[in-house]
Amino acid sequence: MKIASHHAKPDSDVPALIALFNSTFEDFNTRLVLGDDEPIYLPADGEKPYHQIVFAHGFFSSALHEIAHWCIAGEKRRLLEDYGYWYCPDGRDAAQQADFEKVEIKPQAIEWAFTEAAGRKFQVSTDNLNGAEPDREGFTRNVAAQLEAYKANGFPPRAERFIQALSSEFGKSKLSALPISKATDKAAGNAPTGVERSETGYGIGVVAE
Repeated sequence: MKIASHHAKPDSDVPALIALFNSTFEDFNTRLVLGDDEPIYLPADGEKPYHQIVFAHGFFSSALHEIAHWCIAGEKRRLLEDYGYWYCPDGRDAAQQADFEKVEIKPQAIEWAFTEAAGRKFQVSTDNLNGAEPDREGFTRNVAAQLEAYKANGFPPRAERFIQALSSEFGKSKLSALPISKATDKAAGNAPTGVERSETGYGIGVVAE
């Protein structure tokens, strides 16, 4: 699924991340692939006998985001390019942005868990720089609530498998509960614990323990 990674930077952990995914999910005949352009999911075909999760420009966060979408997609969806979904690009109006955010809540909650397991900081992405102003704080609350629900009730099986793999490989932090109130409280104009200040507003950041 195409979504910008404006806050991401290429880094030296990407080869290890690719190797980790490919070894963790050999039984799914799916490989994580570093792409030169927009991210995309490509099912196996006559040229490639394996499915490909192509992520953008060597960005660690882009890879985690695309893996999160794959962890949610069902068996039939995984036989279709980009899981059979149509991507509404940057420049969405308010109604289109609201629809976009609804389908991004679960994958971004899983991406957040991946990011935390890898010992990194996470920010939600509303991905609409040239369209209607997103309700970033509202979207952040929704993603945080979904993350808490996953922690309480269990992640999808492939997501859980990869959380454990990330934690074992990078070993910098453990998945820990972050109270939703911490994600929404703003006291005296300062970003609360677990939230990092950015030019676009308050975005949740996972702090390594």
